[in-house]
Amino acid sequence: MADFITDQKKTYKIKTINNISEEGLKLLPDNFIAGPDIEDPDAILVRSADLHDYEFTKNVRFIGRAGAGVNNIPVDRCSELGIVVSKAPGANANGVKELALTALLLASRDVLGGIDWVRNYGKDDIAKAVESNKKRFAGPELMGKTLGIIGLGATGRRVAKMGIDMGMDVYGYDPFLSIGNALHLDTRVNVVEDAKDLFKVCDYITIHIPYTPDTKNFVGEELLSVAKDGVRLINIARGGLVDLKVLRNYLESGKVAKYVVDFPDPESVTLPNTINIPHLGASTPESEENSAKMVVRQAVDYLTNGNIRYSVNFPDSNMGTCKSVARVTVNHRNIPNMIGQITAVLAEEHINIANLLNRHRTEWACTMIDVDSPVNEALREKILAIDGVVRVRFL
Repeated sequence: MADFITDQKKTYKIKTINNISEEGLKLLPDNFIAGPDIEDPDAILVRSADLHDYEFTKNVRFIGRAGAGVNNIPVDRCSELGIVVSKAPGANANGVKELALTALLLASRDVLGGIDWVRNYGKDDIAKAVESNKKRFAGPELMGKTLGIIGLGATGRRVAKMGIDMGMDVYGYDPFLSIGNALHLDTRVNVVEDAKDLFKVCDYITIHIPYTPDTKNFVGEELLSVAKDGVRLINIARGGLVDLKVLRNYLESGKVAKYVVDFPDPESVTLPNTINIPHLGASTPESEENSAKMVVRQAVDYLTNGNIRYSVNFPDSNMGTCKSVARVTVNHRNIPNMIGQITAVLAEEHINIANLLNRHRTEWACTMIDVDSPVNEALREKILAIDGVVRVRFL
């Protein structure tokens, strides 16, 4: 084959949207440039900016979300374009865990009400007034109470350990519990198979699951109707996980004593007995740095080697660095005979396969092939012509 070509570049361009930690960007190799004004980038790094109306150029191959959630990214559209979307799971877990502790305390004692009272009282006789009014802001201790955790991923596991260390009886529920997360879970957590069993016994419930179509309004009538009287509910995971219209009735009746949420919206700010926090879960320099470092490493590895890590649309795939003449990576639908069709094209061009890896994730898959022969644009077009193929790269 003539005109040997690969997608390897002398310089890769990374567009940063929002403020991506400089400590993370320092990990970029010398042949990478990054900044908010980059045009026609090879990759995009983003925090919370909404990309649903963003026009992706053909050159964009990777989007790294410097955080845990990807509801600000049009994942389905990216999949159709062959763009790998990855995130930074666990990078902000400690920051969110510490805010969960803050939320537990704020849900228990009316600290905010007490602070406002002192601020508005004035200076005259404040010491005497404090002693006669402090009982208005009293509340229960956490030790000895029952804590329920919905979602036992990186953050949920840390919250569970924190609750145990504080003397709480901890229950956990996770509809998506993986083997890896289960193996790292403290054995003292009482894992239940039905979320109702958690709501029936817990004094405090904190949510740590992603927002998806399946988890929308996860906490609603079915769970709140069986909740323990006076339960305190905490949501610092994502907006949309709690049915606020249903919750309002339970807050007004007192069955739910307090709701703490890190995602204010027009309805949540009108709820009684509710504390709205302005999305501070991952707002720590440590979380931002850890998240940036993770997605920078992912971007570099994908652009230079084709390896995929922590993706939400394509499967994790890792063949290290290419030791052959070239590496062919194919992002495609997870449909029958795809590997056979790809390898048939290579055989027609008398290209020998040195190594092959195929992985799939629900409806999408990735095939990585190291070859011992040169590759060119004609080969790329033949592979792209296969029904279901959305992206072909030569490295």
